Amino acid sequence: MHIHEKSTVWEGRFLRTVNISYADSSGNMRTWEAVERLNCSGIVTIVPVSGEGDILLVRQFRPVVGRFVVEFPAGLNDRNESLLDAARRELIEETGYTADEFIYLAEGPISSGLSSEVLTVFLARNITPATDLQKQQYPPDESEDIEIIKIPLSDIYERLRKFQDLGDFVDLKIYGLAELAKKALGSGPDPNPITPS
Repeated sequence: MHIHEKSTVWEGRFLRTVNISYADSSGNMRTWEAVERLNCSGIVTIVPVSGEGDILLVRQFRPVVGRFVVEFPAGLNDRNESLLDAARRELIEETGYTADEFIYLAEGPISSGLSSEVLTVFLARNITPATDLQKQQYPPDESEDIEIIKIPLSDIYERLRKFQDLGDFVDLKIYGLAELAKKALGSGPDPNPITPS
């Protein structure tokens, strides 16, 4: 199977829709509709955990689904920075926290039937409040109205059910990423930590 051609159907300020022509395993030509982000070289999600075992989540209104969604801090790498620098910046912008150690957890497509987006996930270990200077350097995005939720990692599933009972959506990525974080934290220091320079 291989891609034959990709053509733009529509392009806005942040997104582009495309038709992808490809040959299937029988050699038949098929067309797939997809979405791509513009001016973005990656997406990061951060799993922030304190030294006491508390985890940070964010709750914000998402117009696309018309509800509040509980999720991990995340954002676009749209500033020609490394994925690690994007993760460090987004953590400060969205939560007002920072970390001394970032550990790579996973990478993969978010919705491979719809979008070309690939997500890279970092564990931010031993988070602490960012300094005033860091908050000035990375202020919150004016379009985001974010509520910070700090809960024990051990109680995450019970607390998520309470948000669902209130009518909020819970980002499904939380469940798998929380387990990856527990594994990384329970196995001692990561042999290949990624630390900010």
